[in-house]
Amino acid sequence: MNQGWIILMLYGAVMISATVLFTRKESNVEKFCVGSRNENWILSALSIAATWIWAPSLFVSTEKAYTAGAVGLFWFLVPNVLCLMFFIPFASQIRKEMPGGMTLSGYMKNKYNSESVKRAYLFQLLSLSGLSTGVQLLAGSQILSVSTGLSFRKVTIALALIAFSYSQFSGIKASILTDAIQMVFMLAACAVFMFFGKRAVPSGTIIQGLTGVDGEYTSLFCQEGIEIFLEFGLPTAIGLLSGPFGDQSFWQRAFAVKRECLGRAFFFGAILFGIVPLSMGILGMIGAGTGYEVSDAGIANFELISRFLPPWTLVPFLFMIISGLLSTVDSNLCAVSSLTTDIFGKSDLKSTKSAMIALLIIGVLIANIPGITVTHLFLFYGTLRSSTLLTTVLTLKGMKLRAKGIVWGIASSLAVGLPIFAYGSICGSGLYKTMGSLVTVLLAGLVAIVISRREARYEKYLGQKTVGKK
Repeated sequence: MNQGWIILMLYGAVMISATVLFTRKESNVEKFCVGSRNENWILSALSIAATWIWAPSLFVSTEKAYTAGAVGLFWFLVPNVLCLMFFIPFASQIRKEMPGGMTLSGYMKNKYNSESVKRAYLFQLLSLSGLSTGVQLLAGSQILSVSTGLSFRKVTIALALIAFSYSQFSGIKASILTDAIQMVFMLAACAVFMFFGKRAVPSGTIIQGLTGVDGEYTSLFCQEGIEIFLEFGLPTAIGLLSGPFGDQSFWQRAFAVKRECLGRAFFFGAILFGIVPLSMGILGMIGAGTGYEVSDAGIANFELISRFLPPWTLVPFLFMIISGLLSTVDSNLCAVSSLTTDIFGKSDLKSTKSAMIALLIIGVLIANIPGITVTHLFLFYGTLRSSTLLTTVLTLKGMKLRAKGIVWGIASSLAVGLPIFAYGSICGSGLYKTMGSLVTVLLAGLVAIVISRREARYEKYLGQKTVGKK
């Protein structure tokens, strides 16, 4: 039997066994989606960190550190960590306003008493879950297929089955528990790579790699540093800022974790997350410091581990990739299960599990589209989650928007921002990518505010006219 199948079977056995041993099979929809609403904050912090680690990020951090040194790593690492911290007061606010809630779409529906607003948010949140699942299966299966020789299509299906096998058992409890285990796997792998990486190269290699493989990126404010900021840093920061706000996985955890410890869970989740891309980035700088030329910067960590570290370290590397992939996939499954409560109601657990299966089928089909790339998928789901950022933030901050304004704001944001961002990404234009990101984020809020104020003035005018007639 191919060793790749052995690794996948072993990994699946560990996740399923842990779920069965430490959680109880759930038959209640609310508990399936948000648990006891008193989940352990330490496990939740590990789960938040693991959920935020999407499979491609394990490669991007190494790639940027290898090509652009500390500057490239900075613009990937820092926004990723800060956005989770920025999310904390909003997560606390939604929990305070709706302690019995489960979804962001449900909160927005209740806030505005509008089915249209709920549908707009459901479209964004469900689409994000589908595209995100496709990205994970595509990126993770590609490297697993290359490194083990397994069929790409079979790997996508196997990974989908593993994620479903334990997620359907106890829902969010299974997701939080397995995410925590997966995060421990990733942290342990990082420790192994750092230990053997430092031993494999001369002292001072990391310092030499701080400026990238070509030695051009000497500071954040040098010409090259400003270029990487405009081309990568700024659009990445804008996109990441909206990340947790447009992802039901994080709102679901805001409703599930113990209320008094919610801020603590997200804060330490951000710190724990940062350790992984930092370690992968250091690995990239080790490669840059040695002057080693990788054949494909997109999988630089795989090449560097194969070149400098003992052969057996590829096993923890594969465990890390599987962990990063499945931690997001199982979170997406639980997110979709909770979103179905806004469609079918809270009493039908069969519908929630059917939605999980549908999501995996969609994810597998997306990953197997001929010629599809991670970039193609990221274009769409990065823009999708940005489209609801300001309407969500403004609502939680107490601004009185109108349902019509929110719906038109989201629609205009997608209609205008997505094409601009897509054009910039296809053409490699940092200017257009930044413009697309800014338009997507800002237009939804501006349109929502303008229409809401116009509606308010019109209602006030009608009220005054009615009083005048009396």
